[in-house]
Amino acid sequence: MVHGLLSFCSFTEEACMGSRVFFFQGKGKSILKEKSVIHVINYIEAVQSRVRLQEGPQVIEQLLIASYMRPGISTKELARHTYLPVPVAAAIKKEFMKAGVLVQERGVRCTHSGKLYVEHELGYGGLDQELYRSLMAEENDWQTELSDVLTRLTEILELRPQVDVQIDQSQCTVETSLRRAVLCLREHSLIGKNIMCVGDDDLVSISLGLLLKRLFPNMKGQRAGITVIDIDERFLQFISGMAKREDLSIACRRIDLRQPLPREWSGQYDCFFTDPPYTLQGMILFLSRGIQTLKKVKGNPIFLSFAHKSPDVTLSMQREFVRMGLSVKQVLLHFNQYIGAQMIGNSGQMIVLKTTELTAPHITDFFEDELYTGEVRRTVRTYRCIQCGGVLQVGIQGDFPTIEELKNQGCPICASHTFAWLAKRTI
Repeated sequence: MVHGLLSFCSFTEEACMGSRVFFFQGKGKSILKEKSVIHVINYIEAVQSRVRLQEGPQVIEQLLIASYMRPGISTKELARHTYLPVPVAAAIKKEFMKAGVLVQERGVRCTHSGKLYVEHELGYGGLDQELYRSLMAEENDWQTELSDVLTRLTEILELRPQVDVQIDQSQCTVETSLRRAVLCLREHSLIGKNIMCVGDDDLVSISLGLLLKRLFPNMKGQRAGITVIDIDERFLQFISGMAKREDLSIACRRIDLRQPLPREWSGQYDCFFTDPPYTLQGMILFLSRGIQTLKKVKGNPIFLSFAHKSPDVTLSMQREFVRMGLSVKQVLLHFNQYIGAQMIGNSGQMIVLKTTELTAPHITDFFEDELYTGEVRRTVRTYRCIQCGGVLQVGIQGDFPTIEELKNQGCPICASHTFAWLAKRTI
């Protein structure tokens, strides 16, 4: 451990400037006698300041990680991996070489100092590299690789609280929850990152935590942190309990997103997930709150799950993305599968957004408009009891607020739990 500290603080003279470190030799090992705070260079920011890459520092980090994971990789492969022109990738490589982080030796590879930086500062120490490479290869079947995680996640999700459709909650499938975590990994936004879940009735936080646990057999080595903010205390308590039981690094806090976000949450996170109410207002609010939590860096990813919408509504969504300074990286249709969400056809899209220099939340103050589908489109649905034929109204002004509540309580006449939908009207 002491050898690691000595090597780590000797990246360059600049890295240890202002520090005092004293060692003495004893029986074949170095012992740390006295030290002050070690200042380690952020090589990613240093290179970014020199090359001023428009894509942002994340791409520079990806180039360094590719050199670490694939020693001997060619400059051309680095360019292909990062979607950069070869001259630009070569320029970044040269800056890392000047800093003593990379070396051109039978291809591009990390120096000893570079390896320590990736492992200690970027959080890759202790990683199961074989599993990582397999999961990063999109042609591979991740469900086979993570069959044990899927099994455990299935057991956990069977215990989750019942959804509250009044606040547009819905149950995604086990595969969908873990698929989102794998997507986060492939977007280079999982390992060593601070991740925010803006609402989490789909338990993506648990999936992220279990995937990290699988990638890092010795969890003490991994540095990622996951935070969940939600209004539903039931889910927060469930996630907290499972995180403690599974030894996952997840923090939960109850927050009503209609209220302004506390200042201490601003600028702390590298990415966020959200599956907001399926209204335009809900999407804007949840994105705004999530953007506030992100670090002020270009290229931070946002994982937005949303219902498939008509061309007109999709255009309105895209206008909001532009207004908030977000670019669309990809749209994955039918990425999300749900259970019992007939209103959206039991499936939804995953929209991966990226922050830009112009990114800013549209809403920063109190939100007082209608938010949820039941508020925006106030409806009353009529159901008939299959057993006795009794007719019941479901909705804000009905006999029961939701069909789930009616099914739970049963028909007030015969106690049956089976109903047929008859009609719907808007108030």
